[in-house]
Amino acid sequence: MTSSKKTAERLIKKYPNRRLYDTQTSSYITLADVKQLVLDNEVFLVVDAKTEEDLTRSILLQIILEEESNGSPMFSSGALAQIIRYYGHAMQGMMGNYLEKNIQAFIDMQNKLTGNSQGLYEGKPFSPEMWAQFMNVQGPMMQGMMNNYIDQSKSLFVQMQEQMESQTKSMFGSFPFPGTDKPVK
Repeated sequence: MTSSKKTAERLIKKYPNRRLYDTQTSSYITLADVKQLVLDNEVFLVVDAKTEEDLTRSILLQIILEEESNGSPMFSSGALAQIIRYYGHAMQGMMGNYLEKNIQAFIDMQNKLTGNSQGLYEGKPFSPEMWAQFMNVQGPMMQGMMNNYIDQSKSLFVQMQEQMESQTKSMFGSFPFPGTDKPVK
């Protein structure tokens, strides 16, 4: 880490007793405090106090686990099972990239809605309560838009998969593979 990066990035150390220590405030913090840092768009790094191993992802996953266990989960059991199935699969990198880009597209759409809404209420951004009211009215339309987007994305993915399969067959079609006595068609 460079010295300029250290000042821009908040350092949190995780000790063997599982306690988190915020070096900026010189105090112990909880996962709820780390969640608040995320909500506040704070840039931070969680490291093992002894080995200095980066534990940021692990801590973020713990927060997601707590959020999924409490209240209303964001992911269904089926969706989580599908994600697990992609670990170790040849398409793992593509799946991660696909999810990341779709989440970014959703964030961009939300930011655009937020930007467009600022002029509606004396230049103030929508509060969570205002968003809840907005989503009650506009939710079905937005869900329809998201479903159309997902359907289009799925269609493109299937087309890409078919194209890759076709290209693979044309590349390797003249080679006999073990266990077969004829070339792949």
